[in-house]
Order: sequence, then structure tokens, then C-alpha cells
Amino acid sequence: MAAAVLGTSAILAPVLAAGPAAAQPAPASSSIPLGDGYLGVGYLQDKTAFKPDTRQLRLDAEGLAAPLAAQLPGIDVSHYQGSINWSSVKSAGIQFAYIKATESTTYKDPTFSTNYLGAYNAKVVRGAYHFARPNLSSGAAQATYFAANGGAWSRDNLTLPGMLDLEGGCYSMSTTSMRSWILDFYNTYKAKTGRDVVLYTSASWWNTCTGSWTGMSAKSPLFAAHWTTAANPTIPAGFPYWTFWQYTDSGSVSGISGAVDRDRFSGGSDRLLALANNTP
Repeated sequence: MAAAVLGTSAILAPVLAAGPAAAQPAPASSSIPLGDGYLGVGYLQDKTAFKPDTRQLRLDAEGLAAPLAAQLPGIDVSHYQGSINWSSVKSAGIQFAYIKATESTTYKDPTFSTNYLGAYNAKVVRGAYHFARPNLSSGAAQATYFAANGGAWSRDNLTLPGMLDLEGGCYSMSTTSMRSWILDFYNTYKAKTGRDVVLYTSASWWNTCTGSWTGMSAKSPLFAAHWTTAANPTIPAGFPYWTFWQYTDSGSVSGISGAVDRDRFSGGSDRLLALANNTP
């Protein structure tokens, strides 16, 4: 079974009501300084720079979508959240977290090790993520660095597959070059960890920077970026459904001072554990 389906195939299977939005020219490259990348930092830039995808999710069969109550709550964090009390986070009902580990081949988030261990000790299922810098080095080089600096995986009931964060402009790359870079990262990460990397992106970024590429939907679970109060996110072309969803950047959680990104997983705790442990 493809990893993109693992944990969600029986839960959520929406289709899209219309064809993909037409792409338009992207910013030459990201203006985000090295080390300042985090999940969602480029979301608004991409949303305004690219022609929006206006397709709507449509459920073709009753009961295919997990009701909101069945979706597990989660967060994603980096050093911007400061010191985190993970026991309080767990007590607040948070079931999973993605934690920033690396950027490019030179930067490791200064709070990653503390957060990764803290989440583990509090029994929050967690995974690491890498902020992509496609203009600085190859996908293989960045996947190698990520796997060696927090992105490794083990079947311990608490570790999700690593995630690749794709946002913040197209880095002066053609859609063909971007596809190759992503596949290079994916293949290297899988060779080193045995897992399919999760892809975080928005419909605007993916449809523009990869040309609505369908080549990853059978490989990688989708972490959809769409800040909205709607019942489901708009998702990139080529992906049949979402596995994770970042729905706001202004949430609050006990144990964290200030705003934090809030996320959802599209199934229950049994499916989250299956995804973490790579089991049916």
C-alpha cells in the first residue's frame, strides 16, 4: 500500500470539481533569510503571488470524509515558539506535532533536539520537518542532511515520517527542475530512512511551481496548507485527499506562549499510529 494512502484511504477521498487553475509567473526566489523558514512562513506570499486555485472539494459518496470530531488535533513548531511545556501540550489534547529540524545543508533549528525529546517524553506523536531551499543545493544533499540531523525514523509508536516544507516562491526554477528536485529529495530520503517523505505545500505553490504535477500523489502523504474556517482545505492538483492540514497560524495551546500553527490529521488515533509505524 502506498504511504500516501496509509492511514487515510478509508477516511477521506474527495475529488475536485473543476480543472486546475492556470499558473502565472512566480517570484524569482524566496526572500526568506536562511534559518528563518518555518511551516507557513511563505503561505501568504504564495497565495498572493500566484493565481489562486478556486476549485472546491466535493464529496461524491456520503460518509467518505472524517467528521471534524474524528480528526486529531496537532501543532507544528520551531524556535519561534520559544520554550514549550510538552506535558501541558499533551494535557491540552494535542495528539501530534511536526517540529522544524533543518534548512538547506547548514542550518539546524536550535530548539529541535529539546522539542523532539520533550514531545517524545510527553507521548506526543511527532515528526521532524525540513524547510526546502531548492536554489542552494540538490534535493539529495538536503535530504541527506535532514536524515542525519533529526529526520531519521524508527518504529517506536511516536515517530512520524519526515516532512518536506515547500513554499515561499519557486526559487527561479522551472516546473521541470522543481519536479526533479523534489523527486531527488524523496528518493534519497526514502533510501536512507525507508519512509516516504510527507509533503507540506499549498495549492497555489504546488500548482504554480510544479505545474500541477501528479507524480507524487501515490508516494507522499499530503500536508495541506490552507488557513480557513471551511470544513476541508483546498488541496493541490494531483492529490486525491489530504492527510494533514494546517488550518490556521494563530492558534493557542496550553504550554506554548503566543500563537502557534494548528493542524489536523484526517483520521483517528489508530490511523495516526499506523502512519507512524508504517503498518496497515
